[in-house]
Amino acid sequence: MRTETPPPSPEPIRLEDYRPPAFLIDTVELDFALEPRTTRVKARLAVRRNGDHAEPLVLDGDRLTPISVSVDGRALAPDEYTLTSESLTIPQVPDAFTLQTEVEIDPEGNTALAGLYMSGGRFCTQCEAEGFRRITWFPDRPDVLARYRVRMTADKARYPRLLSNGNLEDAGDLPGGRHFAVWSDPFPKPSYLFALVAGELDELADSFTTMSGREVALCIYVDPGQADRATYAMDALKRSMRWDEEAYGREYDLDLFMIVAVRDFNFGAMENKGLNIFNSSLLLADPRTATDLDYERIEAVVAHEYFHNWTGNRITCRDWFQLCVKEGLTVFRDRGFSADMRGAGVERIKAVKALKARQFPEDSGPLAHPPRPSSYVKIDNFYTATVYEKGAEIVGVLKTLVGGQSFRRAMDLYFDRHDGEAVTVEQFVACFAEAAGRDMAAELRWYEQAGRPAVRLSSSYDAAARTLTLDFAVEPPAVAGSDWRQPPIPVRLGLLSQSGQPQTFRFQGEGTDEALVVLAEERTSVTLEAVAETPVISALRGLSAPVDLMIEEPADNAYARLAGDPDLYNRWDAAQSLAKRLIVGRAEGKPDEVGERRYAEAVGRALEDANAEDAFKALLLAPPGLPTLIQAQTPADPSALADARAALIRAMTDVLGERLEALHDSLAPTLRFSPDAAQAGRRALRNAALDLLAWRGGEADVARAQAHFAAAEDMTTALGGLAALIVIGGQAAEAALADFHDRWKDEPLVLDKWFTMQALDLRPENLARIEALAASPAFDLRNPNRVRALVGTFSQSGSPAFHHPSGEGYAFLARQIAALDPLNPMVAARLVEPLGQWRRMTPRLAEPMRRALEQVLATPNLSKNVQELAAKALGDPAA
Repeated sequence: MRTETPPPSPEPIRLEDYRPPAFLIDTVELDFALEPRTTRVKARLAVRRNGDHAEPLVLDGDRLTPISVSVDGRALAPDEYTLTSESLTIPQVPDAFTLQTEVEIDPEGNTALAGLYMSGGRFCTQCEAEGFRRITWFPDRPDVLARYRVRMTADKARYPRLLSNGNLEDAGDLPGGRHFAVWSDPFPKPSYLFALVAGELDELADSFTTMSGREVALCIYVDPGQADRATYAMDALKRSMRWDEEAYGREYDLDLFMIVAVRDFNFGAMENKGLNIFNSSLLLADPRTATDLDYERIEAVVAHEYFHNWTGNRITCRDWFQLCVKEGLTVFRDRGFSADMRGAGVERIKAVKALKARQFPEDSGPLAHPPRPSSYVKIDNFYTATVYEKGAEIVGVLKTLVGGQSFRRAMDLYFDRHDGEAVTVEQFVACFAEAAGRDMAAELRWYEQAGRPAVRLSSSYDAAARTLTLDFAVEPPAVAGSDWRQPPIPVRLGLLSQSGQPQTFRFQGEGTDEALVVLAEERTSVTLEAVAETPVISALRGLSAPVDLMIEEPADNAYARLAGDPDLYNRWDAAQSLAKRLIVGRAEGKPDEVGERRYAEAVGRALEDANAEDAFKALLLAPPGLPTLIQAQTPADPSALADARAALIRAMTDVLGERLEALHDSLAPTLRFSPDAAQAGRRALRNAALDLLAWRGGEADVARAQAHFAAAEDMTTALGGLAALIVIGGQAAEAALADFHDRWKDEPLVLDKWFTMQALDLRPENLARIEALAASPAFDLRNPNRVRALVGTFSQSGSPAFHHPSGEGYAFLARQIAALDPLNPMVAARLVEPLGQWRRMTPRLAEPMRRALEQVLATPNLSKNVQELAAKALGDPAA
């Protein structure tokens, strides 16, 4: 029962209310006198009225201490303007004028890490989405583009490097031990792309020659003594620059490109024009401290932020509702880069695995929203998997529908037509329509509707005529409401024999081994000809659209796809589907031991495929994780699913034990460490074999895991051994955790991994450890990385300790949200999401989870960020 009435939901901002800015800013001159607690910011704005109107000038501001306001050099009297906690309003202004303001801000006290703040004794900024208003008065919206010139002064000994966007124009010493730097950015940009960094930093320098022959200086700035850990990031940057030239014809446009690593950052990284700011965890790597996943993520994120130079910076979004125009498109681009760097099949599986783990639950629950939302209270809350991952999937759908050549023409047209503009989804899709020469209004529906449709596929085979008839039925998503309008759904498909061998057929008069069927109506029927034998259908290859596919077929057909489907995603998905069916069945009291053994044998045969990459085999060996299984069961019982999953793993070790031991031994490292895809695949497969063997828990398994951990010369291998020991538990695990802590306690990024590994422990009694870790001196609520490592991992892992029937795991999360919210509302709001699953759970879990949400909403002085998501998660339709 709710004991307190939560505050009313804040008034949302709506897409339908969008109006162009009343005033535009042509140039911005900023002068920073940097001090940790009392930074002075002088702003000089060239302002002009946008259109024929008499509206007042209204500028955004947040936590600014005003000092002066002047128009065209004349100081305004207090009765000539109005100040509130969120705005500066000047009722009477000329049509064109110069506005000068001066404010004081407190970077050191800025724990929200938005605007200008301190991290590791350095000044840095994060202005997306609405952080610039914490620096100075400004129309803080993405459709106001201006050219920036920035001057900084600071104590030279404490802050020897002074960095901002664009090109360095001037620098020098000043009296009193201070110095200055002036930066000028020739390209108009919105305020969210502004960046400033000042402090002591080491530099890794290199250069890149563009396709037109220009030399670009490259600089990565890191903590003193860590420049060597930025070597891989620099290599990834240069490969990204070359790839973007070759794949999209995009050349870098400034003379200098800089990246800075900071310790405290709410995001992974930020694409500020010419001066990318990165969370250190996504930039610094060496074999001893970074895993193969770290290397892979560094490569992808460096590419992502660099690609934003064109899809985000040169062309930005008109308003925050169009966020997917830049983010979804750039994720699609960085996935193409990763596919070329590390193998298309494996990278597609990893992308879909992340999509199903993060976005599918969001798409099915109370936090579902369209890729282009229609309203929000805090835009920070819409940096979601739907905007990023589903946004990327939609770009993939567009490419599939128009074809590769038309896709490239559409992108060239987009760059040529909209360079220097702030655009909408409609303008983006219009380029595809023009390039393909057809109307694409229906494709817009992908962006406008929440939820995920289901596609039901039934078939009938006529052996005499050798024809296969496929009948598709599209079902609207439950969250879509009554106004659902079906977008075109591309379904890539092929046929296999009963033994899993590819079959050819004729489609629309052409012989082929793969067809594309576009579902434009609720029901679609197609006929494939020249089908030699009763087929196994391989549909939705590569997840060609973000939908749920349900095929009416014999259960054995999944084994045929697992055995030989040439589409690696469908082969992996067949294994996942079989495992989910077995795990959910056992969790619901219907164990199938024969089926479990058959599944293990099928996976074993796949391990013997000489043509399969090690990375692919590693993915096949890993049964679905608990977050995925929770989505597969209605209502979900995480504890029962965890037990059933453990039973399947033990069945696998019963069948495959000797082969797994031999595999682990054969993959022992013999070469010098390299982060390349081949070596990373070997390490992934070796760790996957060890992880399964750990579930047996015998003395030999303990010894094997201990030896693996002790001999590790790289972090991937070390964490593989530590993870196996945590599965086994007992003194061996405690000793390894203590050893790991003692070895890496002075390395913050590695210590984050230590927290994460313990948060992933699936024992029901693990909450006591999590609470102790949260209360330890090493845990810091002010550090987003540490919060995500412990609290985020624990609450999102599906752990039975989090989902304990007592509700203590949910109450722990509610307390962490309440404690974090006054410090950093953005990170606190992200922690609300796991509680939004309460409707999926069994009644004994749903009720305490719902109470935890009410506990969050009853917190005094709750931020808009947390209030919006908690109210939506609880089911408030007005939120």
